[in-house]
Amino acid sequence: MLLTEKLKQTGFSPSERAVIDYLFAQRELIEEKTMKQIAEATYTHPSILSRIAHKLEYTGWVELKAGLLEEIDYLNRHFSDVDANYPFAPEDGLMAVANKMAALKQMTIEDTLSLLDHEAFEQAVTMLHEARHIKIFSIVHNLLLCHDFKAKMNRIGKHVSLCEVDPEFEAANSDETTCALLISYTGESDTTLRLIPYLKQRHVPVLALTSVGENAISNEADCTLRLTTRERLYSKIGSFTSNDSTQYLLDLLYAGVFSKDYEANLAYKINMSKRLDHRKSSSEIMQEEEHPFT
Repeated sequence: MLLTEKLKQTGFSPSERAVIDYLFAQRELIEEKTMKQIAEATYTHPSILSRIAHKLEYTGWVELKAGLLEEIDYLNRHFSDVDANYPFAPEDGLMAVANKMAALKQMTIEDTLSLLDHEAFEQAVTMLHEARHIKIFSIVHNLLLCHDFKAKMNRIGKHVSLCEVDPEFEAANSDETTCALLISYTGESDTTLRLIPYLKQRHVPVLALTSVGENAISNEADCTLRLTTRERLYSKIGSFTSNDSTQYLLDLLYAGVFSKDYEANLAYKINMSKRLDHRKSSSEIMQEEEHPFT
């Protein structure tokens, strides 16, 4: 859950709520304000800020302030022109819809890339590269997005399974040579959370793709990559940004694993495609040439 959401939902006293309302009103301007200045502006005591921080499980105001400013900066970046929940309006013509959807996809990629931590990405790629078997656990909707990832990984010799049927058995029937990839936008899916004890008991490395902010799945995962977090759960036209963000991260993971053994993977993939892909085309652009790696 985002920190801004916690500030809205957690039970606070009237004086604490006055400070929180001030923080939301001032937003990034709080960076230059001291505890005393905020207390004076809200007619409260500076200790209120520390109390709010402790309620949110931060060590103090400085840590809370840093976390809040980082989140505000994230929410301010990208998506300034298009609403992720309602990217087009009833009065928009078809070409206006097309242009707004294109802008939304571009902003989603930029936003997801901005969330990508180098060390976490490197760790995630290593986990997948070293695994003998990769099992993906998620709700059916997300698993539909993973078929292309599975196909690409299988074509470079990586065994990937989409665990839609009996996921608890699949989790329990894993070991340390398996990598479990958990995909959950909310990070609070009961269906996925109940698998974690089985995975932990079997010492299975866990990689999570989930939203920004603290959530149950990211707290349990060995490595977490963040999905763009702009959509509400239900009040939206479609899951455009969460889907595109998931697919982009899956493409990055495939590309990362591929790059670990670039020449060998390319040769293997091209040779397999030559044997199994029987498509033909009269287009010169699509005509194949002999590749140096084959």
